[in-house]
Amino acid sequence: MTMKLHCFGESGHSYKVAMALSMMDIEWEPVFIDFFKGESRSPEYRELNIMGEAPVLQDGDLTLTQSGVILDYLSSKTGKMGGRSADARREVLRWMFFDNHKLSSIAGMLRFQMNFLPEDKRNADVIAFLSARLASALKTLDDQLTNHAWLAGDDITVADLCCAGYLFYPEPFSFDRKDYPHIDRWLDAIASQPGWKPPYELMPGSPADRA
Repeated sequence: MTMKLHCFGESGHSYKVAMALSMMDIEWEPVFIDFFKGESRSPEYRELNIMGEAPVLQDGDLTLTQSGVILDYLSSKTGKMGGRSADARREVLRWMFFDNHKLSSIAGMLRFQMNFLPEDKRNADVIAFLSARLASALKTLDDQLTNHAWLAGDDITVADLCCAGYLFYPEPFSFDRKDYPHIDRWLDAIASQPGWKPPYELMPGSPADRA
């Protein structure tokens, strides 16, 4: 049965799941959420996801929300990218929790402030604060990758996809790959994996579509 991913191109959290589906060679199809016209806040969408967020994965009668939960489900279902032992799985979860709290949450807000808010509503103090927080998280990530090919073990896992989700986007959000050589190498390694595609090729919707 084909899985359905409710998503939109600009959503970094959706992209994490779309990457996993594609790289795990799972049959799936995207269902476009018109986020910028308020669809995710509609009563109909909140019946699907009370949190009013993307992504949402439907696998038959099962509906899952929150990208970390979905990634864990996909790795458990397929036996791929989840770590080869209980210790490895805990390490995968450790980096996924780090990402959700320290990395993607900051990168997502910063990218939204810098690119998708009207210029007259952008707050320079907020942007400076978020940029500093993001730089700290990126340094932690870069340090981990100094002596590790992948974040959580000897192979690529959903932890890598989780932490990399926002870092493949082209819009500026104070992240420059040349400032983080180990992250730069790691992103190239992820992009070389079978099934990988950039976000706007995997999911419908992009800034260009609304230009």
